[in-house]
Amino acid sequence: MRIDNKKLRHIMIDCDIGQKELSERSGISRAVINNVCCGRSCAANTALRIAEALQRPLEDLLEKGGE
Repeated sequence: MRIDNKKLRHIMIDCDIGQKELSERSGISRAVINNVCCGRSCAANTALRIAEALQRPLEDLLEKGGE
């Protein structure tokens, strides 16, 4: 599953949250958060946990096409 890294960064800015805090809120390692922020794909469960930590629907984070 691929999260749109531009959308993710905008949401993180809107929420005033950095990678470290997103890692802590989601329970996902900083390395994985960094990879997602750099545009790498991730597991569906990881994407869902990131969306939940940001209190946003998963669809708000996904690239067009969803994969």
